[in-house]
Amino acid sequence: MKAAIFDMDGLLIDSEPFWKYAERKVYESVGIYIDDEFLRQVEGLRIDEAIQFVYDRHPFTSKSKAQVEAEIIETMRQLILEKGIALPGVYQTLDLFYENKIPMALASSSSEVLISAVIEKLSLQKYFIVTRSGEHEKFGKPHPQIFISAAQALNVYPTECMVFEDSLNGILAAKAARMYCIGVPDIHRFDDPRMAIADRKLKSLNEFERSMIPSL
Repeated sequence: MKAAIFDMDGLLIDSEPFWKYAERKVYESVGIYIDDEFLRQVEGLRIDEAIQFVYDRHPFTSKSKAQVEAEIIETMRQLILEKGIALPGVYQTLDLFYENKIPMALASSSSEVLISAVIEKLSLQKYFIVTRSGEHEKFGKPHPQIFISAAQALNVYPTECMVFEDSLNGILAAKAARMYCIGVPDIHRFDDPRMAIADRKLKSLNEFERSMIPSL
């Protein structure tokens, strides 16, 4: 492995509760009430694709899809800056790659606004030489394009990359890009048989060790 690529939401930052709050708040403003199971179906999707998923099943007219997207993103940005914390093992994992001079990229379905907010809140500036937002890709996860774009920006082949992902859509994207993938699903999805497509599963980044990097 010559490079590492990290997802963001649910992997580096405990933002899933923020997404649930923001999405519920904004969707309720257009008369839509959604439960946790419904929200799980859009985890890992780019926000415009998630909104389209909701709209196809529960069309709304009081706001445009663009308005809904903007309100969700702004609510998320505020929550990240006010309450965001790193998940267990994040800094020790990033330090391991940083100290061994292995370049890192952050590749997230989230908008650049939210990526910048997370990097600022968690002080991650020194770690990532590349950041890629799904908003600039033609297709979002589970399409592999964001990871392929990140590899190109790092100047490495996809097969030389190690990806860290928490969502099924992200793991599917990483494997479609022919990358080695470490899945770090939350406790409620850890035993989901579909997660077996990851090359390795961890309960948290606290379990990650130097020996798990094939090139070291």
